[in-house]
Amino acid sequence: MAHEVTALLAAWSDGDESAYDRLVPLVYEELHRLAHRYMRRERDDHTLQTTALVGEAYLRLVGQRVEWQSREHFFATSARLMRRILVDHARARGYRKRGGGARRVPLEDVLEMSDERAAELVALDEALDALARMDERKARVVELRFFGGLEVEETARLLGVSPNTVKRDWRAARAWLYKAVTK
Repeated sequence: MAHEVTALLAAWSDGDESAYDRLVPLVYEELHRLAHRYMRRERDDHTLQTTALVGEAYLRLVGQRVEWQSREHFFATSARLMRRILVDHARARGYRKRGGGARRVPLEDVLEMSDERAAELVALDEALDALARMDERKARVVELRFFGGLEVEETARLLGVSPNTVKRDWRAARAWLYKAVTK
């Protein structure tokens, strides 16, 4: 199935709109699982639902002209879009203004929070952006592993590095983010 997804992504990149129609049923469940993982971390009264997150991601994906490299590239891009959608949603609701006094917490704890989740998502997003300015690859490793749910080997293939490099980057990035969000 991974090869079929990659072939359909390539055809879609080349302008074959029917490839998109054949692709959607193949990737929908995985996108829904990815969105569900994100939404499971949100507070119970979050106004954005899993299906709406998938739908918004689809709309943004369709609006982009991307030369898809692989299935991993597609899901990494989808993960980045979902992260952006959730952060934009949190900012639009004014959490940034009201969250000025929010306490900083470790990366692992962000997943378990509920009421303060939106402000912390914004803080994590800002920390990731700062990390990306210093070391783009480490930020991409976090994005692919943490937000995209990719395994070490998938991340390594996508970034064109060894699995050991991914493991080192993952450890270093997590330590850096921990310091950044607990200041």
